[in-house]
Amino acid sequence: MPKIVPVPAWKLRKVFEMAGFTCMRVEGDHYVYTKPGVQRPVVIPDWHEVPVFIIKNNLRTSGISREEYFDLLEKV
Repeated sequence: MPKIVPVPAWKLRKVFEMAGFTCMRVEGDHYVYTKPGVQRPVVIPDWHEVPVFIIKNNLRTSGISREEYFDLLEKV
Protein backbone atom coordinates (compact mmCIF):
# COMPACT_ATOMS: atom_id res chain seq x y z
CA MET A 1 0.00 0.00 0.00
CA PRO A 2 1.37 3.46 -0.84
CA LYS A 3 2.45 5.90 1.83
CA ILE A 4 0.23 8.80 2.77
CA VAL A 5 1.97 11.93 1.54
CA PRO A 6 1.12 15.64 1.90
CA VAL A 7 -1.52 16.77 -0.61
CA PRO A 8 -2.91 20.20 -1.53
CA ALA A 9 -5.90 21.31 0.53
CA TRP A 10 -8.20 21.53 -2.50
CA LYS A 11 -7.54 17.88 -3.30
CA LEU A 12 -8.18 16.75 0.29
CA ARG A 13 -11.43 18.73 0.38
CA LYS A 14 -12.58 16.95 -2.81
CA VAL A 15 -11.80 13.56 -1.23
CA PHE A 16 -14.00 14.31 1.78
CA GLU A 17 -16.77 15.77 -0.40
CA MET A 18 -16.79 12.58 -2.48
CA ALA A 19 -17.02 10.60 0.78
CA GLY A 20 -20.28 12.39 1.62
CA PHE A 21 -19.07 15.27 3.79
CA THR A 22 -20.44 18.79 3.36
CA CYS A 23 -18.70 22.06 4.20
CA MET A 24 -20.63 23.64 7.06
CA ARG A 25 -18.51 26.76 7.52
CA VAL A 26 -15.17 28.39 6.88
CA GLU A 27 -13.34 29.89 9.85
CA GLY A 28 -10.32 31.87 8.70
CA ASP A 29 -8.33 29.44 6.57
CA HIS A 30 -9.96 26.29 7.97
CA TYR A 31 -12.82 24.42 6.30
CA VAL A 32 -15.15 22.53 8.65
CA TYR A 33 -16.86 19.44 7.19
CA THR A 34 -19.60 17.34 8.75
CA LYS A 35 -21.51 14.20 7.82
CA PRO A 36 -24.52 12.56 9.46
CA GLY A 37 -23.35 9.68 11.62
CA VAL A 38 -19.88 11.14 12.24
CA GLN A 39 -19.70 12.64 15.72
CA ARG A 40 -16.87 15.13 15.28
CA PRO A 41 -16.33 17.61 12.45
CA VAL A 42 -13.37 17.23 10.10
CA VAL A 43 -11.25 20.39 9.88
CA ILE A 44 -9.08 20.92 6.81
CA PRO A 45 -6.69 23.90 6.75
CA ASP A 46 -6.48 25.79 3.46
CA TRP A 47 -2.73 25.34 3.07
CA HIS A 48 -0.57 24.68 0.03
CA GLU A 49 0.15 21.18 1.38
CA VAL A 50 -1.70 19.51 4.25
CA PRO A 51 0.73 17.54 6.46
CA VAL A 52 0.43 13.77 6.85
CA PHE A 53 -0.51 13.92 10.55
CA ILE A 54 -3.56 16.09 9.77
CA ILE A 55 -4.64 13.74 6.97
CA LYS A 56 -4.31 10.71 9.27
CA ASN A 57 -6.22 12.43 12.10
CA ASN A 58 -9.02 13.41 9.72
CA LEU A 59 -9.24 9.87 8.30
CA ARG A 60 -9.45 8.45 11.82
CA THR A 61 -12.13 10.99 12.81
CA SER A 62 -14.19 10.35 9.68
CA GLY A 63 -13.90 6.57 9.73
CA ILE A 64 -12.44 6.44 6.22
CA SER A 65 -10.01 3.56 5.69
CA ARG A 66 -6.65 3.94 3.95
CA GLU A 67 -7.91 1.89 1.00
CA GLU A 68 -10.99 4.08 0.58
CA TYR A 69 -8.84 7.22 0.88
CA PHE A 70 -6.53 6.11 -1.93
CA ASP A 71 -9.50 5.07 -4.10
CA LEU A 72 -11.09 8.51 -3.67
CA LEU A 73 -7.77 10.28 -4.18
CA GLU A 74 -7.34 8.57 -7.56
CA LYS A 75 -10.72 9.90 -8.69
CA VAL A 76 -9.91 13.55 -7.91
